[in-house]
Amino acid sequence: MIGDAFVFDGVAHPFNFDPKNAFNRDGELFANHIYAFHNALTPDDEPKLPPEEFLRTWTPSEIHEMVYGRSDTDMLVAMPLPLTDLFRDGLSPWEECAELAAQDPERTVFWGSVNPLEGRKALDLMERQVGEFNARAFKFYNVRYDFGAPVPWRMDDPKVAFPIFEKAQQLGVNLIGVHKGVPLGPQPVEHTQTWDMDGAAANFPDINFVIYHVGLPFLDEVCWQLIRYPNLYASLAATINFVVRSPRMFAEILGKLLFWCGEDKIVYGSEAPIWEPQWALRAFRDFTIPQDLCDGYGYPQLTDQAKRKILGENLLRLHGMDPAETVARLGRAPQH
Repeated sequence: MIGDAFVFDGVAHPFNFDPKNAFNRDGELFANHIYAFHNALTPDDEPKLPPEEFLRTWTPSEIHEMVYGRSDTDMLVAMPLPLTDLFRDGLSPWEECAELAAQDPERTVFWGSVNPLEGRKALDLMERQVGEFNARAFKFYNVRYDFGAPVPWRMDDPKVAFPIFEKAQQLGVNLIGVHKGVPLGPQPVEHTQTWDMDGAAANFPDINFVIYHVGLPFLDEVCWQLIRYPNLYASLAATINFVVRSPRMFAEILGKLLFWCGEDKIVYGSEAPIWEPQWALRAFRDFTIPQDLCDGYGYPQLTDQAKRKILGENLLRLHGMDPAETVARLGRAPQH
């Protein structure tokens, strides 16, 4: 265990899984897919919630307790979902995320989220989220649903995406995350591919882009992108949770990332409340890449220094925070 690691959790959602929140069967399917992740990847010796206890409304206070009260987490990103075509409030309402951040503003960072296809409305909401609620970054999703049909947009689209990125820069925001891979519900898998990140990164070199879920199953493509663009990063959210149920798969994913882009471009995220953060943190701190993978593929070993960077230091720097100063100011969470 590396007890001195500062943990900055890159994503948690106060979900609203109330069945009345879903517009139609597509929304219900999306929610059930998230529950399937909870059920499949939670270790057998950790509590697995039955559907009726998981598929409900999660309050900001419950997320705060799960992340800070029951894990070794020091800081957190409260992250909304703008899926207003599937759910009446987007599934993880930005207002609830702002409330979560307000409960502990020294430790919890609010990221905004809008639907770029809404044009001026999206730009105005970005202004409000930054100006009134101190959004430090934005998270986007590349598919909108209209009457049950997907309407995709790309991160390299000059008409849809670029005005959003330009607005973020005008607002003093240079950090943007995007959901890639991990298709959920009716989302066509091709709309989660990462090809569009080249154009986003190349046209906006002063913005740092975080590819969430390391783009699974498009990991090889993501690795080739990470090494070519200094402003591309990868989040282990919904990926680190393979560490217990499928440790060799996780070793291959992490080994590839370390081989191609190194330890400075990888950030941690728990995806609470899909999973309790603590068991994955504990397993990751004890994790090593099997030596035969290092010998056979040339993967670097996962060092304590790499773990510190992945668990917190990299995300602190992406937010413009000095790790040493932040640790001195906030201290560390009590160990569980």
